[in-house]
Amino acid sequence: MGTIVIAGTVVLVILGFGNHAWWLAAVALLFLYAGYGRGSSSPGTGAAPGSAATYQQYRERRDQQAKWERRYRRERPFEARRQERDKSK
Repeated sequence: MGTIVIAGTVVLVILGFGNHAWWLAAVALLFLYAGYGRGSSSPGTGAAPGSAATYQQYRERRDQQAKWERRYRRERPFEARRQERDKSK
């Protein structure tokens, strides 16, 4: 994938000598590749769906959320009860 992006960038730069808009296209291509293409750490883009890394990330998020919810209930018992009562309506 990286080879295709680099080759495309080189072609766009060469075309850019005649029309500078192609240079902007080359920069945009590199920006998109750097942000989304190289196994970035953004959720959902780093690993293939269903892989072990994705499941581990899901479990970490789930466990962290459960930890925060337990802490919230422990530190604010009245608000937690009110929220549970409102959910049941």
